[in-house]
Amino acid sequence: MKKQSILLLVASLIVPLIFIVPFGMAEDKSAMGMVTGSESGTYIQFGKQIAEIARKEGLEIIVKTSGGSLDNIQRIRSTENAALGIVQSDVLGFIQKKSDDPMLKQFVNHLRLIYPFYNEEIHLYANTSIATIKDLQGKRVAVGTVNSGNFVTSMNLFHIMQIEPEEYITNLKPMDAAAAVISGEVDAMIYVAGKPVSLFTDLEKVKANPDLAPYFENTHFVPLDQEEILKEYVASTIGATDYAWFDKEIPTVAVKAVLIGYDFSRGKTWYYKMRCQQLGELSRIIRDNLDALKTNGHNKWAEVDLDQKIGIWKLDT
Repeated sequence: MKKQSILLLVASLIVPLIFIVPFGMAEDKSAMGMVTGSESGTYIQFGKQIAEIARKEGLEIIVKTSGGSLDNIQRIRSTENAALGIVQSDVLGFIQKKSDDPMLKQFVNHLRLIYPFYNEEIHLYANTSIATIKDLQGKRVAVGTVNSGNFVTSMNLFHIMQIEPEEYITNLKPMDAAAAVISGEVDAMIYVAGKPVSLFTDLEKVKANPDLAPYFENTHFVPLDQEEILKEYVASTIGATDYAWFDKEIPTVAVKAVLIGYDFSRGKTWYYKMRCQQLGELSRIIRDNLDALKTNGHNKWAEVDLDQKIGIWKLDT
């Protein structure tokens, strides 16, 4: 079967994904703006549930959609009403190592971790010739669109492991990247999302297709458990309980979705004092209501450990 035919057939079996659309700024400066993610994503659901409990205690939060972690950092940096946001935990390391903007590198020193939230597992899906992440040296790897969460994580992993792929493929949607791995068009893809992910769950349909099964059998998830990576990421696993077609359990690592805010504590103006007080109040509200959020909120709240230390982030105190 030709590679193009394989790509089309695989793509037809995988459920399309929804992508992020940013929106405009809010006007109310007395409320705190929280930048999150897409309209359909988990970040904004967390944001809305936090805003709901905060409102009951007299604290107003404006929850905003965004274009992802880097967009959130830039918007907190701007003059927009965006005092805090939810981002991938590895965006800090990415900016410190890879950004060519010295002002942005200086700015992130003023960001603080308020609370860690839940894991977003890193799925390294590849041809079976790729046994470890080191084998991506000189290979063609789909890393997501430029400045997306997948892109940030991919670039950070390559920097940590001192890997230089032959080509960074940034023009493929996730389902097309998976199809390209199966067809052999690319050697691997990196995809970051809380397991189980429908993209990979739906590969059971590909395995069941007699025309595609021989190609599919040449793919797998690659373990990620290197000591260097574990300094910035948290340990996790991927196994058959997550994806029925994958008949083993392997170690991987996860990005942590984290709530961050600007450090207003050094400012002397009324605005800085107000925001500092509001962030302290929000921290208390989330901790006091964590059990209720775990019971009534998004199921990812069940994973939340508010006292977990996350990589290189400085704590809000």
